Amino acid sequence: MKDFDPFLMLDAFDSRNPGDYAAGFPWHPHRGIETVTYLIAGNIEHKDSLGNTGNIRDGSCQWMTAGCGILHQEMPLPSPRMFGTQLWINLPREHKMTAPAYNDISPEAIVKVRENGAVVHVISGHYKELQAPMQGHFVKAVYLDVELEPEKEWSLASPSDHTVFLYILQGSLRIGGNTYAAKRAVLFTPGDSVSVTAGKDAARFLYFSAKPLHEPVAWSGSIVMNTREELKQAFSELDKGTFIQEGRKISEIHL
Repeated sequence: MKDFDPFLMLDAFDSRNPGDYAAGFPWHPHRGIETVTYLIAGNIEHKDSLGNTGNIRDGSCQWMTAGCGILHQEMPLPSPRMFGTQLWINLPREHKMTAPAYNDISPEAIVKVRENGAVVHVISGHYKELQAPMQGHFVKAVYLDVELEPEKEWSLASPSDHTVFLYILQGSLRIGGNTYAAKRAVLFTPGDSVSVTAGKDAARFLYFSAKPLHEPVAWSGSIVMNTREELKQAFSELDKGTFIQEGRKISEIHL
């Protein structure tokens, strides 16, 4: 948690067998975080405790702010390929109990840049002089999906005080004299730039960058707070049926 602050978890999935994922993720609570589901291929049906329903489909992204609390489920539907990730971003202490919200980012809203053997999908934040419609309301995160042709180099300036890491979806990358295969995450030490080179096969990777929160983390299951007392309070509310805050309505933004 300390090394990847403010990022908490990255769940990556890639399957052509519906039996691997048919059980899905039935009803469960979230509080104190944001979950960012980026689906390169597939179809995930989601519902929440307030009656909201929808689907995340090929090339789409759902940025959910759990805030003060939400109960929801995510059920992948049989698809030729289920391929994507879910990222958990910690919410700052002052925004832990903000109202829940959905930001649905359509494939058309994701900025695409083609340059020097690379295609860069700008999901959130900015890439050079370009800015995505989604910036992150509480943590300003840069989230890129980069497709890189064989043996091509890609580099990007990065703030020295940010946490920066990559997740390699396909192919391999050479970084600083080392080669990293697919299904690996690479965390960078502080610096002012990132530079990678694709291997002999085309590579595809995700790039994440954000300023650390430097706050205490108390984490249990899908609830992340700052203290053990706040965690106990959340689970007590779940037991009592008061977890969903009255008067808090979920806002939805479609990009």
